[in-house]
Amino acid sequence: MSIKGAAYIVGAFEHPGRVLPDISASQIHAECAFGALADAGLSVSDVDGYLVSGEAPGGVTAMADYLGLSVRYIDTTDIGGSSYVSEVAHAAQAIAAGKCSVALVTMGGRPRSGARRAVPATAPTTPFEAPYGHSNPASYALAARRHMYEFGTTSEQLAAVKVAASKHAVHNEFAFLQREVTIEEVVESPLIADPLHRLDCCVVTDGGGALVVVSPEVYRRLDRSGAKIMGAGEAIKHTAGGALDLTYTGAVWSGPAAFAEAGVTPADIDVVSIYDSFTITVIQTLEDLGFCAKGEGGRFVMDGALHAPFGALPFNTDGGSLCNNHPANRGGMTRTIEAVRQLRGEAHPAVQVADCELALVHGTGGWLATRMGSATMILSNEDG
Repeated sequence: MSIKGAAYIVGAFEHPGRVLPDISASQIHAECAFGALADAGLSVSDVDGYLVSGEAPGGVTAMADYLGLSVRYIDTTDIGGSSYVSEVAHAAQAIAAGKCSVALVTMGGRPRSGARRAVPATAPTTPFEAPYGHSNPASYALAARRHMYEFGTTSEQLAAVKVAASKHAVHNEFAFLQREVTIEEVVESPLIADPLHRLDCCVVTDGGGALVVVSPEVYRRLDRSGAKIMGAGEAIKHTAGGALDLTYTGAVWSGPAAFAEAGVTPADIDVVSIYDSFTITVIQTLEDLGFCAKGEGGRFVMDGALHAPFGALPFNTDGGSLCNNHPANRGGMTRTIEAVRQLRGEAHPAVQVADCELALVHGTGGWLATRMGSATMILSNEDG
């Protein structure tokens, strides 16, 4: 069953807080839920579908109770940073199948204030990787080093991704890192995991967001513009028993699936919203989605290609996870919210892409050097 045109994102809300020591993660979910519903012109009583991921306190049952929801469809997909791109696609699938008509998707967490979600000790990989110091930065650094070896990618090219994000973040009053940085600053910042420097890494913040996905019938009754869901794809890439190529991501499968369902190509996309956990994530993702050839990502991002509004491919126009917001290590939510802003024409005027008709959202969850979940979604403005 295709989801092309089967549902609309009509409510979107990003929590303005980045350091929230005095409220719970449950409260963050609730504030985001009410914000997104208000944005859509709907109320709690309208919601008949609810979707959350692994950071939701107590899971979907506890959160539905906390929010006072009466729902007939639930989903708790957990593929890390790509979870909420998948959740929106799953909401569209449920709506297309008649399982619900108003789906609420919420996310919230407090990693900045100390409430972190640890990898469960029962994971089958933990005894084999944790004793040797496996970590997020180390995993992404391995992929970056291999990309450098294979294709000649440089630290300066990685830094260009951070520079683009920072140029956008200065226009976002809520961005955690609200200043423009230079390539020199990035490569001169302390090494975290060679070759990744501190400024190659995402920020760590509290916060959250929420989205409301509705059927076309509900959408037509609302006095609010929205983003039409055109296509989506999901994939898992793992170690394959050791036969692992670190230079590509699961986007090589999720991207083509999303493009095929939407009936568009990379050349048609006006703006991209890509989960930027690290600078190398963006370079590999751009290649795997077909915006440039494999190995050309480093050269592609130079000379302002990612800068909004006039670059060849404006990206993460709110500052992304590299500069704006990265609550609960689940950047797919905030990436989707910013894509909706662009399609509505509601991004900051300094970064709003003119006549924005098609946006691509992509999330990567997990680790580039071991296993990951990838999710791609294509959205259009309401007339698309």
